[in-house]
Amino acid sequence: MKNNQEQQIAGRLVFQIDKEHEGLELKEILYDQMKLSSRLVRKLKRTKNILVNGNKIAFHAKMRKGDRVEVIMEEESNQFEPQDIPIDVVYEDMDLLILNKQPGLVVHPTKGHPIGTLANAIVYYMQTRKESFKIRFVNRLDRDTSGLIMIAKNPYIQQELSKQMIDHQVEKRYLAVVKGALATEKGTIDAPIGRPDPEDITRMVFEGGQPSVTHYEVVEQLRDAAVVRLLLETGRTHQIRVHMSHIGHPIIGDELYGGKVDTLIDRQALHAEILRFTHPRTGVPMEVKANIPQDMLDLISKLS
Repeated sequence: MKNNQEQQIAGRLVFQIDKEHEGLELKEILYDQMKLSSRLVRKLKRTKNILVNGNKIAFHAKMRKGDRVEVIMEEESNQFEPQDIPIDVVYEDMDLLILNKQPGLVVHPTKGHPIGTLANAIVYYMQTRKESFKIRFVNRLDRDTSGLIMIAKNPYIQQELSKQMIDHQVEKRYLAVVKGALATEKGTIDAPIGRPDPEDITRMVFEGGQPSVTHYEVVEQLRDAAVVRLLLETGRTHQIRVHMSHIGHPIIGDELYGGKVDTLIDRQALHAEILRFTHPRTGVPMEVKANIPQDMLDLISKLS
């Protein structure tokens, strides 16, 4: 557990006051000990979902040893239509759902893709398990990128994982098949990425872009291609795709950034393989891994 006082109960956080925390105000427990954001606390206060020993009390009230501070996170409904689309569950508990997304699946409904998305699939999955939680994507993947995607089941977990993302405490490793033989086995691409034309989805490296850093390592050299493992230090849109194209080794199948090879694979050969992070509720270091999809295995076999 993150600490001895905080207990695991589905849909809520409970903090037991001990001698060390006796005399602190309720607001200090919420902000400093339970690490809740001001936005979440305001919402919980508005919905009367902060209780001490089962009662609503003032924020400046001082805590006594044995007091039980309880934060209730109400279930929130989704407006997405449930659809029976297969999903690959890699990890799940009361707080988190981590999936291995298949290529070709849009993550969230948009104007161009109102249905047939991962969100629609998750709502259907919830219904089969008689669960209900608002879908909160912690990370996103492009439609044609496969691999790990995290969904927080409550606002506290989303808040804490988002903080870890901002503080570079979430390690995201990808696997890609790129064109050509790289000059070095390992390297770092430190080049700013931006979107010069707001009407064009294409990103590029240019001086006015946002700082972007990608580390790469060659896993296997193929015929005029290479399997590379990549570690993101920043998380810009299309970052790996832009950076690999920038150094002259676009991802095979990536039509947008110069890697299209019609006969080998019908999408960019990019897979979010590994996620490492700290579980917000328990404080336990986590590592989850998603198996490489068959189309990338077939591509590697063709190029071997």
